[in-house]
Amino acid sequence: MFIIIAFGDSVAAMYTLYNPSPYQQAYWGVCIAWGLAVTLAIYTTASVSGCHANPAVTLALAVYRKFSWRKVLPYWFAQVVGAFLGAALVYFLFAPVIDSFNLANHFVRATGGASGVFFTHPGLAITPMHAFLDEIILTAFLIFGIFAITEKFNEMAPGANAGALIIGLLVALIGASMGYLEAWALNPARDFGPRLFCYFTGWGSSALPSPNSYWWIPIVAPLLGGLVGGGAYQVFIWPFLPARERAPLLRDERRVAVTDH
Repeated sequence: MFIIIAFGDSVAAMYTLYNPSPYQQAYWGVCIAWGLAVTLAIYTTASVSGCHANPAVTLALAVYRKFSWRKVLPYWFAQVVGAFLGAALVYFLFAPVIDSFNLANHFVRATGGASGVFFTHPGLAITPMHAFLDEIILTAFLIFGIFAITEKFNEMAPGANAGALIIGLLVALIGASMGYLEAWALNPARDFGPRLFCYFTGWGSSALPSPNSYWWIPIVAPLLGGLVGGGAYQVFIWPFLPARERAPLLRDERRVAVTDH
């Protein structure tokens, strides 16, 4: 999460703080940057921890893929801490630019000036409850895709070394197609860690609880979305994978071969 937020919130700073912004007419670049941050995080940490980097992924893996329940809360804690520290690095890098942006636009941190660098908000015409449903759907797409990409019985899944890149592109795809709705949190730690950092560094109530007490929506909705997306994969795809259906037959054949030997 430290890696993801360090690059992801930095590209959000580039998008938000500069005029002219290098990304206002090239939003796909923002999406690719977030996706590549996820890819880099997976390549560097997956062999150590599995690089869940998302409480919604951790929960879905515990429910559907036999991830140890005793590790869920420690993973969640680590994910939030990593996001908090990633936000601290971005703040260190961009603090002068943040202050200049707020001054030029007559904003202050206490009312949310430049907060879009760090955490998410509802977009144009989006109410908090609509955002809640959106985030369930967006995160369901994410987890559904991750389950497909990492499924050992999915013969169309990318090889192990390519999986991280495809997951990163999946994140970019969701951002490019649906990201303006509420900045595609998809990840409780991605939103809450930076939001908590901002609470302590001048944004105060604009971060927590935030206008309309929005803070809980990017936490609860992605967790529910992970369960929906993971459940959809397990119900509609996993039982019908040809390789999985052949697996018991192959095990029986190997057992017979060993017995004959």
